[in-house]
Amino acid sequence: MSRQYRVLLAFVCLAGGALAAAAQDDLASFVVVSPRDSRYFELSNGSPYIPIGFNLVDPPREAEFDRLFEIMAANRINYVRVWLGHNNWNVEHDKPLQFDAERARIIDRFLAMARANGVRVKMCIEHFRDIRAERQRWSDNTIYHKANGGFYESMHEYLSTSRGREHFKAKLDWYAERYGDEPAVFAWELWNEMDAVRDSEWLDWTRAMLPELKLRFPRNLAIQSLGSYDWENKRSSYRTLCLLEDNDVAQVHRYLDEGAGWQVCHGPVDVLGAQSVHELIAFDAGKPIILTETGAVKPRHTGCSELYAKDPDGTLLHDMLFAPFFSGAAGCGHVWWWRQAIEQPNLWHHFARFARAVEGLDPPAEAFKPITIAHDRLRIYGLAGRNTFLAWCRDARNDWRTELVEGHRPDTLSDVRIDLSSMRIPAGASVQLYDPWTDRQSQTTVRNGAVVVPSLHRSIVLRIESTIPSTR
Repeated sequence: MSRQYRVLLAFVCLAGGALAAAAQDDLASFVVVSPRDSRYFELSNGSPYIPIGFNLVDPPREAEFDRLFEIMAANRINYVRVWLGHNNWNVEHDKPLQFDAERARIIDRFLAMARANGVRVKMCIEHFRDIRAERQRWSDNTIYHKANGGFYESMHEYLSTSRGREHFKAKLDWYAERYGDEPAVFAWELWNEMDAVRDSEWLDWTRAMLPELKLRFPRNLAIQSLGSYDWENKRSSYRTLCLLEDNDVAQVHRYLDEGAGWQVCHGPVDVLGAQSVHELIAFDAGKPIILTETGAVKPRHTGCSELYAKDPDGTLLHDMLFAPFFSGAAGCGHVWWWRQAIEQPNLWHHFARFARAVEGLDPPAEAFKPITIAHDRLRIYGLAGRNTFLAWCRDARNDWRTELVEGHRPDTLSDVRIDLSSMRIPAGASVQLYDPWTDRQSQTTVRNGAVVVPSLHRSIVLRIESTIPSTR
């Protein structure tokens, strides 16, 4: 960590005021895979950690930092992902292996503010897909091309030669010198959707570079990502990546995309999110699973979906947040297109609502087993733990198509009976009901093996504690 970064960090921490000792301990702790249950995270001090956040792309201007962190703190957001190679965050933007200290100062300040506010940052190092003499697309890197003073004629040359790999490791060295002992970093991610890179030898390169990440950032998670899991023929690649020993987290990207080859990507958002998590669970990697990119796109990823402009209540965002965790993921779904999906319609409160739904949970202690409960009107995603049963109940007759395309407002259901007889929950057990649409809590009890929900509009969360809620 550079001296100027330490000074800046100290200033930001002081400006935030005095924090409680426990909170200070959390801020100084690193995110780790839980030794109690490797499917979940915790902090290195033993505190549970559920990543609640989104993809912060495109990165905000420095003038936005204060406002953005204020919003994130108010809505209990504790995670963001950034692309270090994007626009004014790219420190290697003029010539290869020349790193811009002024650009780095922007990252310094962002990380300092993240640490002060309890936000962990996934640092995605590269995202470009081709090396060209002239820029033709957002994903072209021109400074690496020989015609512009670089060292390479192609992506193949950069990824496969010893010179190219030493170049990347030198960049890692520079980041490690500056941020190698930073607890605000959630993880270092090698490359965004590397299987989409031109002439990609993504697997061989990833196998070589994940250990290099671990060597330089031993206290941070090391991860890699693949393109959207929207075709069944990607199963083999996803399985291979998830099972790589040095890849600490099983990540998946999955979008609502009517141009996708997999029909599930055309349907309800909760279903496509849950199914992506179930796919990775089946690989049995024994790692935390996160839906790290999700959202709604025009067919075949040709742009941001127009559905966001028709969704003032945030039904898309709500389903993207809730479905993955309640299906067995280690955190909520992390939304792409943040300005369109969150910022412009001012839907930040959905993160606070998700945080309230999982408030006080210690997933590693619970050893949650994801289950589904059959119902004629609802899709019920449950987590059966040692001491807690948690379920997100979604109206199956309401989704993005009925509400945002066909214009049908969702029904408000009354006295909805949910059969819990398959669970070992004693009669009379107290049930906490949380409505994430009104942010209201109420209580009922288990009677005759069932819960009766007085009112349900789109969805509701059930929570039963101090029981033995495992399946028979």
